[in-house]
Amino acid sequence: MGFHDVRFPANLSFGSVGGPERRTDVVTLANGFEERNTPWAHSRRRYDAGLGMRSLDDIETLIAFFEARQGQLYGFRWKDWSDYKTCKPSVATGFEDQVIGEGDGETTVFQLSKTYRSGTTAYVRPIKKPVLGTVLIGVGGQQAFEAVEWEVDTTTGLVTFGMPPTGGAEITAGFEFDVPVRFDTTSISTSVSSFQAGEVPNVPVVEVRV
Repeated sequence: MGFHDVRFPANLSFGSVGGPERRTDVVTLANGFEERNTPWAHSRRRYDAGLGMRSLDDIETLIAFFEARQGQLYGFRWKDWSDYKTCKPSVATGFEDQVIGEGDGETTVFQLSKTYRSGTTAYVRPIKKPVLGTVLIGVGGQQAFEAVEWEVDTTTGLVTFGMPPTGGAEITAGFEFDVPVRFDTTSISTSVSSFQAGEVPNVPVVEVRV
């Protein structure tokens, strides 16, 4: 799948609407009970970029970005302003934000992830597009230092240690991240007169698996 490792202008995604979707197959049985199953292990996110447009300059930027991605052909990064870091929106990220694994004395590669909890239930979301320069890593409650003890691939979200963490050591991480998406439309329809009157184009984008 073609993917350009470039972010949709964050000032244009600010004000957009969207979020996660789940696919669930629901079958109602003869006795009135239901059977529910999902073919998706992970949720998928959808957004409308058009709601972030504020000026004719924004439209020009949008069209240039759309043309450079050749419409739906190439994916790109998207900043979800409602969910873009491993901690609460009101605080700064820290190396103990998320548990991403446990050392066993052999494993050197760990996938960045974010865990969503509600009561006793949790969902672990793999993070494939961390933001360069924001990743912090901890081992056993102590901060580990990039380029000395570990490296991160910002195109896959994989953290690689030079030496495997000791057995039982909790591997933690804090970081900001983007969502890999593509345009979910084959065209961009704009009207100068309508836009100046307050209307905005509809520009759907959808998360892609990478």
